[in-house]
Amino acid sequence: MRIESAAGLLKEEMHLLGSLTVETARKYSVPAGGALAVDRNLFSKSITEKIKSHPNILVENRIFDKIEISDDEILIIATGPLTDGVLFEEIKKLCGDYLSFYDAAAPIVTAESVDMEKAFSASRYDRGGEDDYINCPFNKEQYESFIEELINAEGAVVHDFDVYEGCMPIEKLAKRGKDAPRFGPMKPVGLVDPGTGHRPWACVQLRRENSKGTMFNLVGFQTNLKFGEQKRVFSMIPGLEKAEFVRYGVMHRNSFINSPRVLNSDYSLKANTRIFFAGQITGVEGYMESAAAGIMAGLNALRRARNEEPLVLSDKTMIGALTNYISDESVSNFQPMGANFGILPAIEPKIRDKKERYAALAERSLNELRKVL
Repeated sequence: MRIESAAGLLKEEMHLLGSLTVETARKYSVPAGGALAVDRNLFSKSITEKIKSHPNILVENRIFDKIEISDDEILIIATGPLTDGVLFEEIKKLCGDYLSFYDAAAPIVTAESVDMEKAFSASRYDRGGEDDYINCPFNKEQYESFIEELINAEGAVVHDFDVYEGCMPIEKLAKRGKDAPRFGPMKPVGLVDPGTGHRPWACVQLRRENSKGTMFNLVGFQTNLKFGEQKRVFSMIPGLEKAEFVRYGVMHRNSFINSPRVLNSDYSLKANTRIFFAGQITGVEGYMESAAAGIMAGLNALRRARNEEPLVLSDKTMIGALTNYISDESVSNFQPMGANFGILPAIEPKIRDKKERYAALAERSLNELRKVL
């Protein structure tokens, strides 16, 4: 398993934490290059058998539609991203308005991959700190070429639901009229490009995604384009020609809680610390990320039962960084996040070669986890 990839590092951390999922996946793996793929039938059968045969686990197959616990009980809610109906409403009672039903997310890039010789830091009309936003300015020719490619790019399968106006895909907005984005999320009003001394024809603004400023999202760029098309078209944005995308934009049905507002860093609910959330509903994106959240919720539920201090891993580990992201109160527009090196703190001195940098980040992560173990 290649630990110099974000997915590989996550699996190795889970392995060190005794993950049943990773152990079983390795046992029933099938050839898939550098990826960990499994024989789904053998994998699921083995997991099911181990759960059902465990002496401390009672499996009940029934509809669970009422969330009630006594003072001596601890509950972990791991209902998945398609939670609906009565249970959805029950979770909503616990989380208030901090429960989303649709995932409409803009792409995220690493800060270090933005070409600041073309982009510049500023807020519109100099409001707030000057580094609040990174601005990628277009001249008229660049803008028209970009819009042409955006309009004709290949979209993903359109799902059977509508999103509200504020989450309209950027490509759909462009199809309303080529100047529509320029008067919407790409409006240049209140900005001056220091490279020209003039207002740009259009501008894409990047907003901090986390408190450390290692990741930025493309403001207003919710999209339904295929991932490859996002990489191709959005790399036409001045300053993003070599951008490293840590997450592409998505638009699909996905129930998840606004974890930075409602969860503690041990995956317990702020309003009731005897209730934990785990899996994709917490806002982690991906199978292994969901299983990793389950490990941490399980360990901390046990610690809560024993009146022990919670286990919160260093954000230099991949699991710790994911946990830090979903519990980071500075994240104002929370959207699901998968494992990627962009959420880890930068390593100093900076290593320019990406492969070497990822290997160093992975080694640091595993060393941090071994200290805890």
